[in-house]
Amino acid sequence: MIRRFSIYKGLQKPLVYRGFKGKFIGWGIGSLVAGLVGGGLVGALTSMYLGGFIMIIAIAGGLSYTFHRQKAGLHDKTKAKGVFIHPVNLKKNYADNSF
Repeated sequence: MIRRFSIYKGLQKPLVYRGFKGKFIGWGIGSLVAGLVGGGLVGALTSMYLGGFIMIIAIAGGLSYTFHRQKAGLHDKTKAKGVFIHPVNLKKNYADNSF
């Protein structure tokens, strides 16, 4: 007797949370934490208003940078043009006889 089970097709899709996909969720959380810590330090060392302003600017800047980088895709790669020749070093080192 052969059983047939339905296959869940959504396993290959990236995780999405509030517009962020995949690795950019971590980037967004990192920018939130960095903004909170940076704004808190500036607020503790100088004034509360300057710390709040720095915190808002840092969080907004980090999240907008993350949204901008996300538009390139989850797996963006550098596309360098040109011919690259990698040197091959096949000489055997006879001084090292650790077999």
